[in-house]
Amino acid sequence: MAERSFANEVGKLRQGAGSTLHVEGILAVTKALLQSGVAYVGGYQGAPISHLMDVLGDAKEVLDELGVYFENSASEATAAAMLAASVHYPLRGAITFKSTVGTNVAADALANLSSGGVTGGALVILGEDYGEGSSIMQERSHAFAMKSQMWLLDPRPNVAAIVDAVEAGFELSEASNTPVFLLLRLRSCHLHGGFEAKDNQRPPMTVTEAAQRPTRDVSRIVLPPASFQHEREKIEDRWPAAVKYITERKLNEVFGNDLADVGIIVQGGLYNTVNRSMELLGCSDAFGRTQVPMYVMNVAYPVIDSEVIDFCRDKRAVLLVEEGQPDYIEQNINTILRRADVRTALHGKDLLAAGGEYTSLVVTRGLHAFLGEYLPEVITAEPALLRPVDDPTSPFATRVEPQIVQPRPPGLCTGCPERPIFAGLKLAERETGQHHISADIGCHLFAINEPFNLGATTMGYGLGSAGAAALNSTGADRRTIAVMGDGGFWHNGLTSGIGNAVFNKNDQLTVVVDNDYAAATGGQDILSSHADLPMRSTRHPIEKAVRAIGVKWAKTIDHTYDVTTVRDTFIEALTTDEPGPKVLVMQSECQLNAQRREKTKRAKALEDGKRVVRERFGVDPETCTGDHACIRVSGCPSLTISDNPDPMRTDPIATVLDSCVGCGVCGANAHAAVLCPSFYRTDVVYNPTRRDRLLARLRTWWIGLLVRGIERRAAELEVCDVELV
Repeated sequence: MAERSFANEVGKLRQGAGSTLHVEGILAVTKALLQSGVAYVGGYQGAPISHLMDVLGDAKEVLDELGVYFENSASEATAAAMLAASVHYPLRGAITFKSTVGTNVAADALANLSSGGVTGGALVILGEDYGEGSSIMQERSHAFAMKSQMWLLDPRPNVAAIVDAVEAGFELSEASNTPVFLLLRLRSCHLHGGFEAKDNQRPPMTVTEAAQRPTRDVSRIVLPPASFQHEREKIEDRWPAAVKYITERKLNEVFGNDLADVGIIVQGGLYNTVNRSMELLGCSDAFGRTQVPMYVMNVAYPVIDSEVIDFCRDKRAVLLVEEGQPDYIEQNINTILRRADVRTALHGKDLLAAGGEYTSLVVTRGLHAFLGEYLPEVITAEPALLRPVDDPTSPFATRVEPQIVQPRPPGLCTGCPERPIFAGLKLAERETGQHHISADIGCHLFAINEPFNLGATTMGYGLGSAGAAALNSTGADRRTIAVMGDGGFWHNGLTSGIGNAVFNKNDQLTVVVDNDYAAATGGQDILSSHADLPMRSTRHPIEKAVRAIGVKWAKTIDHTYDVTTVRDTFIEALTTDEPGPKVLVMQSECQLNAQRREKTKRAKALEDGKRVVRERFGVDPETCTGDHACIRVSGCPSLTISDNPDPMRTDPIATVLDSCVGCGVCGANAHAAVLCPSFYRTDVVYNPTRRDRLLARLRTWWIGLLVRGIERRAAELEVCDVELV
């Protein structure tokens, strides 16, 4: 169950020539694929292209009408290998995944694909996860394009430009027999805009027709001596063909070339940011009417020598806006200009930040420095973001003392079933001592932060177990612990982690956090999901899979909210004498997905006037000791502090906010850790029945009766105290 459904929007994909579509970037990409006659599509979800997979999944009926095959691939490598269908057949194929980690996983298949080349157009849609909104290490995809000689499109963040880039990508691939990357940044995926639609095209050859007419060309298979010939083809045939197509189709754009003797060269994906910065400086407007010549590289690789030389030849200086490191394009353009003996001064990382995302702040400062030196007359505005930080009018001036604002790193959601797993592990370590913990990619990686502080390394998706392999010391008095999610397990962990541990008789404990979905990428279903899907096979238990490859000690806990059981099972797994790898499958449904379903059902029941019960937890202010140990062992966003109602006590007490989803972990933690018994459960009843009202009156009467006795004794004690004084 993905976090967002496009079921109500995919109908727009049927619109044809003569209509204007106003859609989100991701939906525009899907429409462009259908207009281009794509025959098959695959991919693996991940920011910022997860929704592209979701759209394709929801558009099954439209795809079937056109004879387009689509699958959710098991990994990025699986998706990349699909493009082999375009090697011998005139089939247009597209795959998508998160970059750069997805490109790394797919590297083997992509390298072989680019070596042999393709007959049908092959497009790799990369979600470039770089910058302030990124969830991964900071790297660029540019290096892979250069290494394997795959052309890299980086279109302007404009819906129409992105649609054109998809169509041009297929044509460029076929014109040069080379697979093509299409780079989409976060903002490109989710911007909204309009474009003129075209009719969808049924592929000239479907995958069914290709399978019925098998063909092969041994020269396309990557095996010596053909592989040596492939390298020569890349340089002598494919590259010139790509340059010819890019030049003739004018994929790169030039704006205002005759306006000044200085210029700006910018990656297409950064165009909007650059134009906004120019607008702030007063030398452009919101519609891109620039006063400074701009060369927009919608094709980031290969760099077209003739276009660069033509743009720079009559200019005193040019500023290159290239995001990230290394400065591949800057080095390339420097070489082109010097070989052509063009004396234009080239600026780039000397005026702009060496690394990191090129935000409006970074770009505006760099442009201001460049234009201030070479063309100061075009600067007619001084935006506030250029003011020094110590200027009180600067938007970046310190408003409060830094120590007052507490850092708040990302954490697990309210009611997350992974929280009790790590709480139970912390409690288990009180008895077993601390262990080296190899972490993995996924929501569970948040356990490295407060309050759990668990996890020493993370080496890749599904590689938690492999990351601990070297620490399999037979002489150690405690075994290492590895963590991976169910998504990572099926992606890579079963073979690279568990299989490797079995083969090498590793004694580690691997914890598989099974929340029923690939939750970190948006809640997509996987092999072990419990959903019944008509087009896919699910309900394959993880424990059964690990036992099948040789794990002897394996257990599944199907209710992780029972912290005591979780703690005791951890202690057993860490102290058992059973040789070989141990696997604990911790299974409870992702609370976000559960709440999406339950909130809808609850709202419908309330609308229909049906009885609805909502469990809530609270803290008794008179019992709470105020030491906040419950918060430190839980970290739930709904569990926080509040003023103490007792005027004789100054320490704030714990309290539960209304965002509580009633998972019960706070109370279970307090019980397992032997903390104060201050938690209580309340059942909030909506649309109560007559029986509910009768029970409520009876309980109120009984509680009142008990309280009167307590109050009477308290009053007697107060009288005694007065007499003693």
